[in-house]
Amino acid sequence: MAAPSRLDILKSKPIGNGLDVFRASYNSNHEDLDSEGPKRLLLNLVVALSGLPASYHLPSSRGGRNLLDDLINLMMIVNAGDFDTEPLVPLLEAVLRKESDDVIWNKVYAVVTETTPPPRPVSSIPQTPWLHHTGSFANSTEYRKYIDVVLKEELGDIYVGIPGFFEAFFGEVAGLVSAAQAVFDKCKEGDNPLYREESGWRGWPEGAKERDVLSWFASLIDQLLDLAEEHQLGFRTPRRPLAQPHQPLQGSTADRRLDVGLVDDPAAGVDSKCRWSQILVPGELNSNPLADTASKAWLDLGRYAREVFAAQDSRRFVLGFTLCGSLMRLWEFDRLGGIASDQFDVNKDGLQFVSAVLGFLWMNEWQLGFDPTIIVAGNKRYIEIKPDTDKERFVIKKVIRRVPCVAGRGTTCWLVHPENDPDTLLVVKDSWQYPEREEEGKLLYEATQKGVVNVARYFHHETVQVGGKADDIRTNVRNGLDTTKATNYKPEKLMPPPSAGRRNSRKGGISAAGRKRSSGCTGEHLPPSKRTCSSSPTKPAPANRVHRRVITRDFGKAIYKAGSRTSLLAALEGCIEGYESLHTQAGLLQRDISPDNLMVNGDEGNPSFPAFLIDLDLAIKEQREKSSGARARTGTLAFMAIGVLLDDENHSFMHDLESFFWVLFWICIHYDGPGKGIKATEFEFWNYESVQKLGIFKKGLIGNERDFLGRITNNFTPYYQPLIPHVNRLRRVVFPRNDRWEKEDRTLYFRMKEILRNAQKDLGKSE
Repeated sequence: MAAPSRLDILKSKPIGNGLDVFRASYNSNHEDLDSEGPKRLLLNLVVALSGLPASYHLPSSRGGRNLLDDLINLMMIVNAGDFDTEPLVPLLEAVLRKESDDVIWNKVYAVVTETTPPPRPVSSIPQTPWLHHTGSFANSTEYRKYIDVVLKEELGDIYVGIPGFFEAFFGEVAGLVSAAQAVFDKCKEGDNPLYREESGWRGWPEGAKERDVLSWFASLIDQLLDLAEEHQLGFRTPRRPLAQPHQPLQGSTADRRLDVGLVDDPAAGVDSKCRWSQILVPGELNSNPLADTASKAWLDLGRYAREVFAAQDSRRFVLGFTLCGSLMRLWEFDRLGGIASDQFDVNKDGLQFVSAVLGFLWMNEWQLGFDPTIIVAGNKRYIEIKPDTDKERFVIKKVIRRVPCVAGRGTTCWLVHPENDPDTLLVVKDSWQYPEREEEGKLLYEATQKGVVNVARYFHHETVQVGGKADDIRTNVRNGLDTTKATNYKPEKLMPPPSAGRRNSRKGGISAAGRKRSSGCTGEHLPPSKRTCSSSPTKPAPANRVHRRVITRDFGKAIYKAGSRTSLLAALEGCIEGYESLHTQAGLLQRDISPDNLMVNGDEGNPSFPAFLIDLDLAIKEQREKSSGARARTGTLAFMAIGVLLDDENHSFMHDLESFFWVLFWICIHYDGPGKGIKATEFEFWNYESVQKLGIFKKGLIGNERDFLGRITNNFTPYYQPLIPHVNRLRRVVFPRNDRWEKEDRTLYFRMKEILRNAQKDLGKSE
C-alpha cells in the first residue's frame, strides 16, 4: 500500500481548533517580538504545533522519523535562546490569522528547513551532564540498536593498558605464576611442540576466522589442563569453554549471543543449552585486529558483561577477554565501567596467554567477582551481615529485583528472613553509591524515627565488608589500579567547584534542594570547617562507588501488579501520602518516582504498609546548603518531570508529584491488567531519547486537552480505558493552564489524592 500523500494527511488530520489555546494565550499575554518575550512566545507556538496529530504523520524534511522530529529540533534551538526570530514571524502571522492548514504547514516546513542549530554557548554555570544508563529502561524490548547507544554512554571512558592489571586480578590465584611457566615450558618441548617462539601456537587458524579460532581455543584449553594435571600443577577444574556464537543464550530480554565463555560444566559443547547465569568469563572474538576499539570489540564485551551482571545477582564485577585476530586483552567490568590490560599477541607472548587461560580456569568465585558475603550451603543461599559484632545470616527466599546495567548503582533486592526466624520477612537491598552521597540507610533511619508513614521502614544498614575492608571499586575491586596511567587516558577538564551558582527553581522565594546528583569524589564528607568555597576551577576527583546494604521491614509488589484498577488507584494515593509524609516530616525529596519504587501490599497477614515508597538512593534533604558537584545525574527517564528534563533548576516536590502522574499514564499504556505487560508501544522511544527532546515532547503531549484525550484514548489498553477521564483530571491539576507548573503549591497533594479517591468510588460501582 502506498504511503498517504501530504494532502491526504492534512485532510485526515486537520488542525481544527488545535491552535486555539495558543492564540488565546497570545491575545491575553501579548508579547512584542523585540522585547524579552520572544523565546517564550515562539517556544509555545512550536510546542502547540508539535501537539497536532498531523505532526506525527507528515514526513520529515531532514531525514527524521516525521515532522515531529524536525519540530523537536526547532524547539531545542528556540529554547537555547540564540536564534533569529525572523524566519518564525511569517509562521506566527499565519497561525494568528487562522490561514488554511496547507499554508500553515508550508510555513512550518520553511522554518524547519532553513533553521540550523546554533553553536552551543559555553556556560559559566557548572552544568552536570545527564547520564543515560541501561538499567533505567521501562517496558523496553531492548533492541540492540537502542541498547548500544545508551550502553556506550553508560560505560563512559573505557581505559586500557593499565599497568599492573594482571597482578591485580590474577595475582592471588594460588601457584599460577610457577604453574603457567611450567606448562608453557612443556608446550615448547618435543619434535612437534604446541608452541614455537618463531611461529607461535601450533594449529593457529590462518585468517583467524571466528569458527576456526573457537575450535582451536577449546582444544588448546584441554591440552593445557592435561599438562597441568600431568605435572600436578593444579587441580582438575570442571570449567570449560562454551562456544555458541550463533545461538542465543537463555535468560535475557532480547536475543543475545555470546562468542565464547567459560562455564562450570565439563560437558559444555556446541549443542549445550546454557544460560547467562552460567557464564563465568565472557569473551569476544573478532578476526580483524583493528576491531580492538571502543566502538567494536570493547562495546561487544560490555554488552556481554551487562547480561552477566543482570543474570547473576551476587556478581560484584565481571572478568572477560577480547581476542581480535591474535591480539588479546584482559578485561574487568564493574559499577564504574570497564578497564583492560595492555594488548598482547598470543603468538608472540605465549607465556602471558597461558597465564591468562589457566588463571581464568583456576580462579575461585571470589576472584571471579562473586560476593563472598552471599553464601551457598546445600540448597539454601544466605546473606551474611554484621549488625553489631557477631555475624548474622539471612536466608534468601527469592530475588525481588536486579537492575540490568554495568555502570551505576546496580541495585539488587532480595526477600529474606533471619536464619532462626522464618516468619519474619525482610528486604535486603544492595547498591553501589557514590561515597559523597548521603547514605540511604541513614536517611531511612531518620525517616522511621520521625514517624514517616507509607515509606519502607528501617531495620539495618551497613557498608559491605569484603576481605576485611569496606567494599568499594577503586580500592577493593580494582586493587588500587590507577586509570590515569592507562595508555588511552585523557585528563578531564577542570570544572568549577560544586559551590558555584545554579539556576533558581520556579519557587516563591523558598530555597530548594538541587537536582539529582551522583558524584565521583572519594572519601567521606569533610566537616563544615574543612569544606572549600573557592570559586576557582577544581580538578575532578577520580570516580568511586561504595557497596552499601540496607534492610527494611516492608515488602510488597510493584504497583503495576495491583490486583484491580481501584487497587492501583488506592496504592497510588497511598504512595503520594507516603511521599508527602517523607517531605513534610523528614524534609526529604525522593527524586526517583517510578513504577518499581511504588509498592502495594495486597497479602493478608503481611504487616507492611498497604502501599509505600522505596528507594532513597537519590533522595536529598530539601534544605541543603549546596549540591554535591555531581559527576552525572541518573534516574528513570520516562517518569521525569518536564521541568527536570528541560531546565537546570533546583528539584522540587512538585517535580516528584508530576512523576506520579507519568507513572499512572505509563501503566495505563503498557499493561492490560495486573502485571500483564504488552508488546512495545510508540512510547518506547522515551527510554532512549535525549532529555531535552523528551521534555519538549511531554510538554506538547499535555498542552492541549482534546489532543491529550485523543492520544490516551488511542493508546490506553482496554483494561485501563475506564481511567481516561480520571487521568485527564489529574493532568488538569498537575499541569495548570495546560502547561508545566510555575509556582510551588502544597495543595497539590490534597487535590491529587482527592481525584484518586473519587476515581476509586466511581470505579467501585463497576468492579
